[in-house]
Amino acid sequence: MELLQLLSWACIVFTVGMFSTGLTDLKKMRESQSADNIQFLPFLTTCLNNLGWLYYGTLKQDQTIILVNIIGALLQILYIIMYYHYTKQKRLVMSETFAAGVVLTFGWLYFTVFLTEGDTRLSQLGLTCSVVTISMYLSPLTDLVEIVRSGNVQCLSFPLTVATFFTSTSWVLYGLQLNDSYIMKTEEIKAQTTSPPTGNFMNRKLLQQADPTLKLQRCFDCNGPLTKL
Repeated sequence: MELLQLLSWACIVFTVGMFSTGLTDLKKMRESQSADNIQFLPFLTTCLNNLGWLYYGTLKQDQTIILVNIIGALLQILYIIMYYHYTKQKRLVMSETFAAGVVLTFGWLYFTVFLTEGDTRLSQLGLTCSVVTISMYLSPLTDLVEIVRSGNVQCLSFPLTVATFFTSTSWVLYGLQLNDSYIMKTEEIKAQTTSPPTGNFMNRKLLQQADPTLKLQRCFDCNGPLTKL
């Protein structure tokens, strides 16, 4: 098996696995018959992001990018539908979904009508997708500061962080093989956000789950010791 084909399969497996972590939220909603404590915007923004990269993959005629983002978009649509079914704030969900649809429509018109076909369209689309993706993965870092302060790591998702790290690493290598700077830079930044110190907190979460009496030291030093309550 060629290296590019191996990396392609790795990207597909890890990325689908990462998107599938949303099934845990789906399970919570079904069990509680409520969407309380479940965030809606990540489903919506990830869906838009998937559709953007899907168009990028179509222009590049890259079957790996196309397949991954078709699966990702379908899963996000499933999460959105189920969230709408269980939430009490249906009007808010509808308004946010409508706003996302307007953004998607304007984006589609810009890239298909105003931009000429060829490298210009592909490069601008790649840049737009990269900026959106990086913004999505950098925004939770503000929560990390609060986690360091409070010592509470219960809100961190260990499976999602691990899946994102391996997914990003696979895509960096895949983009390197294709010499695609948009894929490489985007996934490199994603990988950095899920490596230490974030990865260090993931290890601490496992320790805290093993012994609930352990508590993270309340400081910004990521290597601070775990102490008993």
